Amino acid sequence: MFPAGDPVPEIPLPLLITGVAGVAGYNAFDYFSQRYPGRVIGIRQADNWKLSAPGIVACDAEDREELNRLFDRWQFGSVLDCAGNCALRACELDTRLAWRTNVEGLVNLASIIVERNVRLVHASIDLVFAGRDGGSYVEGDPTDPVTVYGKTMVAAEQVLFDWLPQACTVRISLPMGVSFNGHAGAIDWIQSRFKKGRPATLYFDEVRTPTYTDCLNRLFERLLASDLAGLYHAGGPTRLSLYEIAQVVNRVGGYDPKTLMGCLRHAAGPIPPRAGNVAMDSTKLSVALGIEPFTPWPYDESLVPTGPEWHYERGPERGSPELIAEVLYRNPYYATVNQRFA
Repeated sequence: MFPAGDPVPEIPLPLLITGVAGVAGYNAFDYFSQRYPGRVIGIRQADNWKLSAPGIVACDAEDREELNRLFDRWQFGSVLDCAGNCALRACELDTRLAWRTNVEGLVNLASIIVERNVRLVHASIDLVFAGRDGGSYVEGDPTDPVTVYGKTMVAAEQVLFDWLPQACTVRISLPMGVSFNGHAGAIDWIQSRFKKGRPATLYFDEVRTPTYTDCLNRLFERLLASDLAGLYHAGGPTRLSLYEIAQVVNRVGGYDPKTLMGCLRHAAGPIPPRAGNVAMDSTKLSVALGIEPFTPWPYDESLVPTGPEWHYERGPERGSPELIAEVLYRNPYYATVNQRFA
């Protein structure tokens, strides 16, 4: 993991962050805005008026003219691209919307950057894979997405491979952190069901490699400050099914264990289709950085489920929603340090 006080070379500034409505982009915007006050701009879709904060501007990435004007005004030195519509069902039902958001936006961004001296780090996703027994996907494995979302993310990767080979693409998994509206993240949805005493059904056989956004932010910073190019996997060291992730949320939050249900993904219906074990092997990234960039999620290994009934086991500890904020949204390793490096 990156030491809390480890100095980092300054990134090329100003910095543009796209996709600030998503969990990864939202947390990155907060982190970098504190690191570099007044030198970070985040963009959101024009119709997302609820997302408002100093430094956030309305600009659809599909609007090339408006995006170009933004570059002319700020003369960005680097871009962290976290944009993308990850709503699986919405993408399946409106493939044109998925293409416009996930591919056309990046095409516009790349067409502007290619004419300027701008560092680009692009966040892709583990769902470019269908999932197979054992997971352990490495960068050279062929992509075979089962969703429209995954297919558009593969197309976006190809844009950079072809036109901006000097850019760095990192495939992330589930970013664990707060969201601007309390609904955008994996923890958000699961917890929203438990809070209301409603059942939440999660999959036994969809496996991911989640990461704290606190770790992702520091990874993004090092990548922006580096000249690493090409594709890297950026999944955490702990592999968890969606059902196991829900078990963690249920027990840490102190919710009724009977509200958690589980099923195999194929029993959930055809739309949206679900991937299987898309756990990623991130050894290439660790070797390139000379350090393992991620702590496990959850940080405390005692919070990793050991069986399907694990969340029923309640000892003397009493879970609470506040505890979720302390140990699942935020990385306890960094809890005693300011958001900025010492």
